[in-house]
Amino acid sequence: MAIGTIPRPARQVAHGAYDRVFYTGIALVMALTVLIGFAPTYYLRAYFEAPVTISGSASLTPLTHVHAVLFTGWVLLFIVQTALVAGRRVALHRRLGIAGVVLAAAMVVVGVRTAIASAGRGAAPPGIDPLAFMAIPLFDMVLFAGFVTTAVAWRRDRDAHKRLMLLAYVSIIAAATARAPGVGALGPLAFFGLAFAFALCGVIYDRVSRGRIHRVYLWGGALLLASVPLRLVISGTAAWRTVAELLVG
Repeated sequence: MAIGTIPRPARQVAHGAYDRVFYTGIALVMALTVLIGFAPTYYLRAYFEAPVTISGSASLTPLTHVHAVLFTGWVLLFIVQTALVAGRRVALHRRLGIAGVVLAAAMVVVGVRTAIASAGRGAAPPGIDPLAFMAIPLFDMVLFAGFVTTAVAWRRDRDAHKRLMLLAYVSIIAAATARAPGVGALGPLAFFGLAFAFALCGVIYDRVSRGRIHRVYLWGGALLLASVPLRLVISGTAAWRTVAELLVG
């Protein structure tokens, strides 16, 4: 063996240690992002003067609370799961994964229902048609469901699994980045860009730590990027309006 060459097992151990730090760290930063985004209108709304939702309403529906509980559960579970892997408690991580699948399924159902109900109430940023805006959260749910389903199917491929779960999280965090101070007013490119920055962190981490970008980030990142113009274009079509009107009833 040449001097200075690191044996393969040693490199694998080093990668594992770096991965544990990276994924635990990004889980915490993403949780902080969610807290900052939703603090004024939900988590800390009691401390804000006249807190309002995206539609300008000060009231919260029971469905909104269910939605918040489920999605907050995902944020917390993601932290717990990354911490368990970091602590090498893989068996417990896998058992909790079953609960994660159930939670994710409930999130999709409630997320879709919330998007439809919100459009029916006229919930949308100022100047935007609620039926057109509904395309954004519905696309979020499609992407989230797709990433989680693929992650579960590829759960034996550890490297692919954790990257898919990160992308699943990224696919729904734009709701938080859009509510971050000063971001929402800049438009979709700003809040989607901030959300996708977490995926970019994964890409950069792979390139620096491994010398290559994992295939999951390549096609998963492409899906995320393509989804932005796609949903914006679709939301403005007559066909989408017909579908949206049928969904809202």
